[in-house]
Amino acid sequence: MPNIKSAIKRVEVTKKKTAVNKMQRSEIKSVIRKSKASVAAGEANEELLKKTQKAVDQAAAKGHISKQAAARAKSRVAKAANAAK
Repeated sequence: MPNIKSAIKRVEVTKKKTAVNKMQRSEIKSVIRKSKASVAAGEANEELLKKTQKAVDQAAAKGHISKQAAARAKSRVAKAANAAK
């Protein structure tokens, strides 16, 4: 445990930022999971896919996930939706 005041503050800030980032990553995973579930159920529509892609792009822009992970997620969802059609 740090003894210096600035180090203590950094620990607290890091905890808060970690919690926010974890929440954002979880939210993105939930959006992708819902999208995949709707495709599997045959209820996929263009609006849901666009919403998913937008959420993934925003997460990548903010640095919550990498650009490559975002591209991979969007590709998998789009591929599943096209296969279901």
